[in-house]
Amino acid sequence: MTDINAVITAAASGMRAQTTRMRLAAENVANASSTGTSPNEEPFRRRIPLLESTTLASGAEGVRVLGSTLDMSAFREEYNPSHPAADADGYVRLPNVDTLVEMMDMRDAQRAYEANLNMIEAARGMTSRALELLRK
Repeated sequence: MTDINAVITAAASGMRAQTTRMRLAAENVANASSTGTSPNEEPFRRRIPLLESTTLASGAEGVRVLGSTLDMSAFREEYNPSHPAADADGYVRLPNVDTLVEMMDMRDAQRAYEANLNMIEAARGMTSRALELLRK
């Protein structure tokens, strides 16, 4: 495999990883206010992507998506005794999702995705220029 193909393969693996990050951040934001329906039921728990650096078949270093895991940090609590999920003291457990953090993660993933896309476009441009030189 050529070096340009290795670059494209590595950038594509990065794009897949960033897509996973953006999808999980969007799911977290969508569920940021999802509580349980009873005091004993847990609210939504934030999900975090699991990514791993790996050597690709092309020999380049890339990223592999292993899946996701649950963020085991503490839930937020809010006093709302009229809520169906309120405990005996009137507190409702809320998801451990901070929408500001999720939006920053999403923006970071978007920029990394764009950087990988630029790498692919640059590699394709170099290939096109090389072919043009060979035609002359």
